Formats: sequence, C-alpha cells, structure tokens
Amino acid sequence: MASLYTHQSANVRKTWLLMSLFFIIIIALGWFVSYYYQSPAILYIAVIFSIFMNVASYWWSDKLVLALTGAKPASREAFFDLYTVTENLSITAGLPMPKLYVINDPAPNAFATGRNKEHAVVAATTGLLQMLERNELEGVIAHELSHIGNKDMLVSTVVVVLVGFVTLLADFFLRSMHWGGSGGRSDNNGGRIGGILVLIGIVLTILSPIIATLIQLAISRKREFLADASGALLTRYPDGLASALRKIAQYNRPMQRANNATAHLFISNPFGSEKSKTNFFARMFMTHPPVQDRIRALVGINESH
Repeated sequence: MASLYTHQSANVRKTWLLMSLFFIIIIALGWFVSYYYQSPAILYIAVIFSIFMNVASYWWSDKLVLALTGAKPASREAFFDLYTVTENLSITAGLPMPKLYVINDPAPNAFATGRNKEHAVVAATTGLLQMLERNELEGVIAHELSHIGNKDMLVSTVVVVLVGFVTLLADFFLRSMHWGGSGGRSDNNGGRIGGILVLIGIVLTILSPIIATLIQLAISRKREFLADASGALLTRYPDGLASALRKIAQYNRPMQRANNATAHLFISNPFGSEKSKTNFFARMFMTHPPVQDRIRALVGINESH
C-alpha cells in the first residue's frame, strides 16, 4: 500500500531519472556541436560562461528573491506564531533556524530560498498568516524547511545551469548557421552520412531548449511532491498541510508582485490557483503540481469535484 514514505522515495528516484535524461541531452548536443565545428573549445567556453552566470545567481539568490518579492524581516514579537512554529520545526528537523521574512500581500503563499541550510530564508505572506490555523501553518513551514533539508535550492541551481548551457549552445549554433557560418565538418568519405548527422543535429538543437525547459519544470514539480511528503513526515500530521493547500487554492487572485523568475519557489503558483482539471499538455508547462494531486498524495482522498 502506498504511503508518504513510498511517495518520498518515488520522487527522489524520479528526480534522478530526469536529471540523467538532462545529461544525456547535453552530451548529445555537445557531441554534435563539437562534431560539426571540430572545436571542443566552443563547449568549454559555453560551459564556463553558463556556470559562472548561474552560480553567481545561486550565491546571491536569497537577496535577489527578497528584493523581487518585497519581503521584510519578521520579528518574534510581531509574528509570534510564525517564529515559534519555525523554531520548533527547525529543531525537530535538525536544521539551523532560517531567517524569517514577511511579504505584505493578501494572497496566501510562502517560499524558502538560500544557498544552503546555514544561509536559508523562509518567507510567508501576511495573507497566509491571517488565513491559516496553527496546525496548517506548521504544515506549510514544514514543507518549506523540507526544501532546505532536501537541498532543493542546489538541485534548482544545477538544473538552471544545465538549461542555460543547452540554450546558450543551441542559440550559438543556430545563429552561426543563420549568418552563414562555414566552419562545419566536411565528410569526404561519407557525405550522405554527414548530411544526415547534420540534419539530426539541427533538429536536436532546435528541440533541446524546449525539452530542457520541460525537464526543468518536471523536476520542479517532483521536488514539490517530495517537500510535501517530507513536510508531512516532519509534522506527523499530513492533514495540516492538506488543509492549508485547500485554503491556498481557494484564493484565486495573483500576488501583487508575482514574477516568473521566482514563481517556482513558492508553495503555490503566485499567479493564482490553477483549474482543478487541466489537460496533459498544460500540465507539462506548470511550475507546480495540481493542488488536487498534492492533496491526494498527502491524505489519499479523492478531491475531484
């Protein structure tokens, strides 16, 4: 019988599977560009540039996200429940107490960020703090602490580096072909085979950024399921998080400072709750799993209407 433990293990396995698929795409694309231009230096430059840009954003991720969301430091006196719930759950989880921030916004939402558990931040909106009961707030905070404990910020950064690398390499190759780059490989012994390889490579180059983005979104959704399961195991009360997700989903207006760059960090889509029934194609481009699927995974109840 499926349990939170089996959900947790399954999501870890699926994340690694998606990451492996990611690396296969990168190796294939990298091999083709090297083959076409007969120049490994192109790969080295693309890798170094992509890693530098994304590691820099990872290092300062907390400051960047706090600035984009307008979050302000939360004191123990002003936000006693938020502070004590986070403090108690941090001790239970064996994590350092993260810095706490509050966003002045009626939309119920929360996120965690930071480059590691020693430099972690948890932020919640005023709408979330006003709407939720204490056991529901515990579920949300446990979810966010699970992101920290599961090193999701690091996974996210690695994925962003990989997406950046694929996009950069594909863009470089397509632009060079558009401007008539003639540094391609000549195959005197097998012109037809070389032509087929080039055609396959061009198709791969065009599709790679789309596939990479879809894998990034799939990994993001799996990490949300994993944080739900880990958070429920931390509180030993899955119904608390499930109830919080129901309330959050009922609020369908977007956050005042919703931003595509930070949307994946939040516990729920900051642009408003999605429709309960969504087609397969639309689901592929979602940053979060449907709320009904998350609730079913937590408490095993059919929430469809």
